[in-house]
Amino acid sequence: MRYEFRVAGCVSEVLGAAFPELDRVPLPDQTLFIGTVTDEAHLYGLLGRFQAVGLRVLEMRLLPD
Repeated sequence: MRYEFRVAGCVSEVLGAAFPELDRVPLPDQTLFIGTVTDEAHLYGLLGRFQAVGLRVLEMRLLPD
């Protein structure tokens, strides 16, 4: 399953490296992370990592296949 995570702020390349399985797409005031999520445990793990590094997830959505 492919997901898109929209987080507040511009995430640096260094901080983005905490999510090697996701592609980082910088936007003016937000950053998109896009990638494959293998299962529910992986999804919750990603959300926990976002929180652990201080990123606020504004939106999360499942992308069509």
